[in-house]
Amino acid sequence: MFDFLVSSLTVAGLYGLMALGLNLQAGAAGLLNFGHIAFAGIGAYATGIAIRSGHSPLTGAALGIAAASALGWALARLGRKLASDYWGIATLAVAEILRTLATNEGWLTGGAQGISAIPSLFDAWSRPWDALGFLGAVLIVLALAAWACARVTDGRFGRALRLMREEPALARCMGYDLRSLKTRAIVAGAALTAIAGSLYAHYMSFVGPDYLLASETFLLWTMLMIGGLGNTAGVLVGVLLVQAAYAAVPFAKDYFQLGSDVSGALRLGLIGLILLACLMWRSEGLVRERLRKIP
Repeated sequence: MFDFLVSSLTVAGLYGLMALGLNLQAGAAGLLNFGHIAFAGIGAYATGIAIRSGHSPLTGAALGIAAASALGWALARLGRKLASDYWGIATLAVAEILRTLATNEGWLTGGAQGISAIPSLFDAWSRPWDALGFLGAVLIVLALAAWACARVTDGRFGRALRLMREEPALARCMGYDLRSLKTRAIVAGAALTAIAGSLYAHYMSFVGPDYLLASETFLLWTMLMIGGLGNTAGVLVGVLLVQAAYAAVPFAKDYFQLGSDVSGALRLGLIGLILLACLMWRSEGLVRERLRKIP
Protein backbone atom coordinates (compact mmCIF):
# COMPACT_ATOMS: atom_id res chain seq x y z
CA MET A 1 0.00 0.00 0.00
CA PHE A 2 2.84 2.36 0.85
CA ASP A 3 4.59 1.74 -2.48
CA PHE A 4 1.30 2.22 -4.33
CA LEU A 5 0.68 5.56 -2.60
CA VAL A 6 4.20 6.80 -3.35
CA SER A 7 3.87 5.72 -6.99
CA SER A 8 0.47 7.42 -7.37
CA LEU A 9 1.77 10.68 -5.90
CA THR A 10 4.85 10.58 -8.13
CA VAL A 11 2.79 10.09 -11.27
CA ALA A 12 0.41 12.85 -10.13
CA GLY A 13 3.37 15.20 -9.69
CA LEU A 14 4.67 14.44 -13.17
CA TYR A 15 1.26 14.97 -14.74
CA GLY A 16 0.96 18.14 -12.68
CA LEU A 17 4.07 19.52 -14.38
CA MET A 18 2.69 18.66 -17.82
CA ALA A 19 -0.69 20.19 -16.96
CA LEU A 20 0.95 23.41 -15.75
CA GLY A 21 2.75 23.64 -19.07
CA LEU A 22 -0.50 23.17 -20.96
CA ASN A 23 -2.24 25.71 -18.72
CA LEU A 24 0.23 28.41 -19.75
CA GLN A 25 -0.82 27.84 -23.34
CA ALA A 26 -4.49 26.94 -23.08
CA GLY A 27 -5.54 28.52 -19.81
CA ALA A 28 -3.67 31.81 -19.88
CA ALA A 29 -3.23 32.38 -23.62
CA GLY A 30 -6.31 30.51 -24.88
CA LEU A 31 -4.37 28.39 -27.39
CA LEU A 32 -5.93 25.07 -28.44
CA ASN A 33 -2.93 22.78 -28.32
CA PHE A 34 -4.06 19.20 -28.96
CA GLY A 35 -0.54 17.88 -29.42
CA HIS A 36 0.91 19.01 -26.10
CA ILE A 37 2.17 15.55 -25.16
CA ALA A 38 4.76 15.86 -27.93
CA PHE A 39 6.80 18.14 -25.66
CA ALA A 40 6.86 15.51 -22.90
CA GLY A 41 7.77 12.83 -25.43
CA ILE A 42 10.65 14.91 -26.75
CA GLY A 43 11.93 15.45 -23.20
CA ALA A 44 11.71 11.73 -22.47
CA TYR A 45 13.38 10.67 -25.72
CA ALA A 46 16.16 13.25 -25.35
CA THR A 47 16.90 11.85 -21.90
CA GLY A 48 16.86 8.26 -23.14
CA ILE A 49 19.11 9.02 -26.12
CA ALA A 50 21.54 11.03 -23.97
CA ILE A 51 21.78 8.30 -21.32
CA ARG A 52 22.28 5.63 -23.99
CA SER A 53 25.10 7.71 -25.47
CA GLY A 54 26.84 7.95 -22.12
CA HIS A 55 25.84 11.49 -21.14
CA SER A 56 24.51 12.66 -17.79
CA PRO A 57 20.82 13.09 -16.85
CA LEU A 58 21.30 16.87 -16.75
CA THR A 59 22.53 16.82 -20.34
CA GLY A 60 19.50 14.79 -21.37
CA ALA A 61 17.13 17.18 -19.61
CA ALA A 62 18.84 20.20 -21.19
CA LEU A 63 18.63 18.64 -24.65
CA GLY A 64 14.96 17.86 -24.08
CA ILE A 65 14.19 21.41 -23.01
CA ALA A 66 16.05 22.83 -26.02
CA ALA A 67 14.36 20.48 -28.50
CA ALA A 68 10.89 21.04 -27.02
CA SER A 69 11.41 24.80 -27.04
CA ALA A 70 12.46 24.64 -30.70
CA LEU A 71 9.34 22.63 -31.52
CA GLY A 72 7.22 25.16 -29.62
CA TRP A 73 8.76 28.00 -31.59
CA ALA A 74 8.05 26.14 -34.85
CA LEU A 75 4.44 25.49 -33.83
CA ALA A 76 3.99 29.16 -33.00
CA ARG A 77 5.22 30.08 -36.46
CA LEU A 78 2.93 27.43 -37.94
CA GLY A 79 -0.07 29.20 -36.47
CA ARG A 80 0.59 32.59 -38.05
CA LYS A 81 -1.94 32.01 -40.86
CA LEU A 82 -4.22 29.48 -39.17
CA ALA A 83 -7.35 30.07 -37.12
CA SER A 84 -7.22 28.76 -33.56
CA ASP A 85 -9.22 25.60 -34.24
CA TYR A 86 -7.18 24.71 -37.33
CA TRP A 87 -3.98 25.36 -35.39
CA GLY A 88 -5.18 22.93 -32.72
CA ILE A 89 -5.70 20.25 -35.36
CA ALA A 90 -2.25 21.01 -36.77
CA THR A 91 -0.63 20.47 -33.36
CA LEU A 92 -2.37 17.11 -33.10
CA ALA A 93 -1.02 16.19 -36.53
CA VAL A 94 2.52 17.20 -35.54
CA ALA A 95 2.35 15.02 -32.42
CA GLU A 96 1.17 12.06 -34.49
CA ILE A 97 3.97 12.62 -37.00
CA LEU A 98 6.51 12.57 -34.18
CA ARG A 99 5.00 9.36 -32.79
CA THR A 100 5.26 7.75 -36.23
CA LEU A 101 8.89 8.83 -36.53
CA ALA A 102 9.64 7.48 -33.06
CA THR A 103 8.08 4.14 -34.02
CA ASN A 104 9.98 3.76 -37.29
CA GLU A 105 13.38 5.38 -36.71
CA GLY A 106 14.82 2.55 -34.63
CA TRP A 107 18.44 3.70 -35.07
CA LEU A 108 17.66 6.77 -32.96
CA THR A 109 14.61 6.01 -30.82
CA GLY A 110 14.69 2.22 -30.52
CA GLY A 111 11.60 1.89 -32.70
CA ALA A 112 8.51 0.22 -31.27
CA GLN A 113 10.66 -1.32 -28.50
CA GLY A 114 11.72 2.10 -27.27
CA ILE A 115 14.75 2.81 -25.09
CA SER A 116 15.03 0.89 -21.85
CA ALA A 117 17.47 0.64 -18.92
CA ILE A 118 17.25 4.38 -18.18
CA PRO A 119 18.57 4.69 -14.62
CA SER A 120 16.53 6.33 -11.90
CA LEU A 121 17.98 9.42 -10.27
CA PHE A 122 18.32 7.63 -6.93
CA ASP A 123 19.36 4.11 -7.89
CA ALA A 124 22.17 4.19 -5.35
CA TRP A 125 19.69 4.55 -2.49
CA SER A 126 18.10 1.53 -0.85
CA ARG A 127 14.37 0.87 -0.88
CA PRO A 128 12.09 2.63 -0.09
CA TRP A 129 14.32 5.70 0.10
CA ASP A 130 14.96 5.68 -3.65
CA ALA A 131 11.24 6.02 -4.38
CA LEU A 132 10.80 8.61 -1.62
CA GLY A 133 13.78 10.56 -2.91
CA PHE A 134 12.36 10.62 -6.42
CA LEU A 135 8.95 11.67 -5.08
CA GLY A 136 10.59 14.47 -3.09
CA ALA A 137 12.47 15.68 -6.16
CA VAL A 138 9.29 15.66 -8.25
CA LEU A 139 7.35 17.55 -5.58
CA ILE A 140 10.10 20.15 -5.25
CA VAL A 141 10.15 20.73 -9.02
CA LEU A 142 6.35 20.85 -9.05
CA ALA A 143 6.25 23.39 -6.21
CA LEU A 144 8.82 25.60 -7.95
CA ALA A 145 6.94 25.32 -11.25
CA ALA A 146 3.60 26.13 -9.62
CA TRP A 147 5.10 29.15 -7.86
CA ALA A 148 6.72 30.38 -11.08
CA CYS A 149 3.52 29.86 -13.09
CA ALA A 150 1.47 31.71 -10.48
CA ARG A 151 3.91 34.62 -10.50
CA VAL A 152 3.98 34.75 -14.30
CA THR A 153 0.22 34.54 -14.80
CA ASP A 154 -0.47 37.12 -12.08
CA GLY A 155 2.11 39.52 -13.46
CA ARG A 156 2.18 41.81 -16.45
CA PHE A 157 2.90 39.01 -18.91
CA GLY A 158 -0.04 36.98 -17.62
CA ARG A 159 -2.37 39.96 -17.88
CA ALA A 160 -1.22 40.51 -21.46
CA LEU A 161 -1.94 36.86 -22.25
CA ARG A 162 -5.44 37.09 -20.78
CA LEU A 163 -6.12 40.29 -22.71
CA MET A 164 -4.99 38.55 -25.90
CA ARG A 165 -7.23 35.60 -25.03
CA GLU A 166 -10.33 37.68 -24.30
CA GLU A 167 -9.91 40.72 -26.58
CA PRO A 168 -7.20 40.18 -29.20
CA ALA A 169 -8.16 43.28 -31.16
CA LEU A 170 -7.90 45.44 -28.04
CA ALA A 171 -4.55 43.89 -27.15
CA ARG A 172 -3.26 44.69 -30.63
CA CYS A 173 -4.51 48.27 -30.36
CA MET A 174 -2.69 48.65 -27.03
CA GLY A 175 0.58 47.80 -28.74
CA TYR A 176 1.03 44.15 -27.78
CA ASP A 177 2.74 41.88 -30.29
CA LEU A 178 0.34 38.92 -30.32
CA ARG A 179 2.76 36.70 -32.22
CA SER A 180 5.46 37.29 -29.60
CA LEU A 181 3.02 36.64 -26.74
CA LYS A 182 1.87 33.36 -28.27
CA THR A 183 5.42 32.24 -28.99
CA ARG A 184 6.60 32.92 -25.44
CA ALA A 185 3.60 31.14 -23.93
CA ILE A 186 4.10 28.08 -26.13
CA VAL A 187 7.85 27.89 -25.56
CA ALA A 188 7.51 28.30 -21.79
CA GLY A 189 4.86 25.58 -21.62
CA ALA A 190 6.96 23.32 -23.86
CA ALA A 191 10.07 23.70 -21.68
CA LEU A 192 8.16 22.90 -18.49
CA THR A 193 6.51 19.87 -20.07
CA ALA A 194 9.87 18.61 -21.37
CA ILE A 195 11.18 18.60 -17.79
CA ALA A 196 8.22 16.42 -16.81
CA GLY A 197 8.94 14.08 -19.73
CA SER A 198 12.59 13.76 -18.72
CA LEU A 199 11.65 12.90 -15.14
CA TYR A 200 9.03 10.45 -16.37
CA ALA A 201 11.67 8.60 -18.42
CA HIS A 202 13.85 8.25 -15.33
CA TYR A 203 10.90 7.12 -13.25
CA MET A 204 9.73 4.46 -15.70
CA SER A 205 13.30 3.56 -16.78
CA PHE A 206 11.89 3.47 -20.31
CA VAL A 207 10.64 5.65 -23.14
CA GLY A 208 8.59 4.48 -26.13
CA PRO A 209 6.11 5.67 -28.76
CA ASP A 210 3.22 5.19 -26.33
CA TYR A 211 4.43 8.31 -24.54
CA LEU A 212 3.19 10.31 -27.56
CA LEU A 213 -0.36 9.00 -27.74
CA ALA A 214 -3.02 11.65 -28.33
CA SER A 215 -5.03 10.26 -25.42
CA GLU A 216 -2.37 11.61 -23.05
CA THR A 217 -2.97 15.15 -24.29
CA PHE A 218 -6.71 14.79 -23.84
CA LEU A 219 -6.14 13.44 -20.33
CA LEU A 220 -4.25 16.66 -19.55
CA TRP A 221 -7.10 18.68 -21.03
CA THR A 222 -9.51 16.77 -18.80
CA MET A 223 -7.45 17.66 -15.73
CA LEU A 224 -7.48 21.32 -16.70
CA MET A 225 -11.20 21.43 -17.42
CA ILE A 226 -12.07 19.71 -14.15
CA GLY A 227 -9.75 21.83 -12.03
CA GLY A 228 -10.20 25.12 -13.84
CA LEU A 229 -8.45 26.65 -16.84
CA GLY A 230 -6.19 29.62 -16.22
CA ASN A 231 -5.74 28.89 -12.52
CA THR A 232 -2.59 27.26 -11.10
CA ALA A 233 -4.37 25.96 -8.01
CA GLY A 234 -7.20 24.65 -10.16
CA VAL A 235 -4.76 22.72 -12.34
CA LEU A 236 -3.30 20.96 -9.31
CA VAL A 237 -6.77 20.18 -7.94
CA GLY A 238 -7.79 18.67 -11.28
CA VAL A 239 -4.64 16.55 -11.44
CA LEU A 240 -5.13 15.23 -7.90
CA LEU A 241 -8.80 14.42 -8.51
CA VAL A 242 -8.17 12.55 -11.76
CA GLN A 243 -5.22 10.69 -10.27
CA ALA A 244 -7.30 9.77 -7.22
CA ALA A 245 -9.97 8.34 -9.52
CA TYR A 246 -7.34 6.34 -11.38
CA ALA A 247 -5.90 5.04 -8.11
CA ALA A 248 -9.32 4.03 -6.75
CA VAL A 249 -10.18 1.75 -9.68
CA PRO A 250 -7.77 -1.09 -8.72
CA PHE A 251 -9.40 -1.29 -5.29
CA ALA A 252 -12.86 -1.42 -6.89
CA LYS A 253 -11.57 -4.12 -9.26
CA ASP A 254 -10.43 -6.31 -6.37
CA TYR A 255 -13.50 -5.62 -4.23
CA PHE A 256 -16.06 -6.37 -6.95
CA GLN A 257 -13.82 -8.97 -8.67
CA LEU A 258 -13.94 -7.20 -12.02
CA GLY A 259 -12.00 -8.17 -15.13
CA SER A 260 -9.26 -6.03 -16.65
CA ASP A 261 -11.47 -4.88 -19.54
CA VAL A 262 -14.26 -3.87 -17.17
CA SER A 263 -11.88 -2.04 -14.85
CA GLY A 264 -10.43 -0.10 -17.80
CA ALA A 265 -13.90 0.92 -18.89
CA LEU A 266 -14.73 1.83 -15.29
CA ARG A 267 -11.73 4.13 -15.11
CA LEU A 268 -12.70 5.93 -18.31
CA GLY A 269 -16.35 6.11 -17.27
CA LEU A 270 -15.50 7.53 -13.86
CA ILE A 271 -13.30 10.26 -15.33
CA GLY A 272 -16.02 10.98 -17.92
CA LEU A 273 -18.67 11.34 -15.23
CA ILE A 274 -16.50 13.75 -13.24
CA LEU A 275 -15.83 15.82 -16.35
CA LEU A 276 -19.50 15.80 -17.36
CA ALA A 277 -20.57 16.88 -13.87
CA CYS A 278 -18.10 19.77 -13.95
CA LEU A 279 -19.23 20.87 -17.40
CA MET A 280 -22.88 20.82 -16.35
CA TRP A 281 -22.69 22.38 -12.88
CA ARG A 282 -19.26 24.01 -12.72
CA SER A 283 -18.26 24.90 -16.25
CA GLU A 284 -15.43 27.16 -15.02
CA GLY A 285 -13.85 24.25 -13.15
CA LEU A 286 -13.72 23.45 -9.46
CA VAL A 287 -11.40 26.40 -8.84
CA ARG A 288 -12.67 29.39 -10.78
CA GLU A 289 -10.19 31.73 -12.43
CA ARG A 290 -10.13 35.09 -10.72
CA LEU A 291 -9.98 38.02 -13.11
CA ARG A 292 -9.37 41.64 -12.20
CA LYS A 293 -12.36 43.87 -12.73
CA ILE A 294 -12.14 47.49 -13.69
CA PRO A 295 -13.90 49.54 -10.96
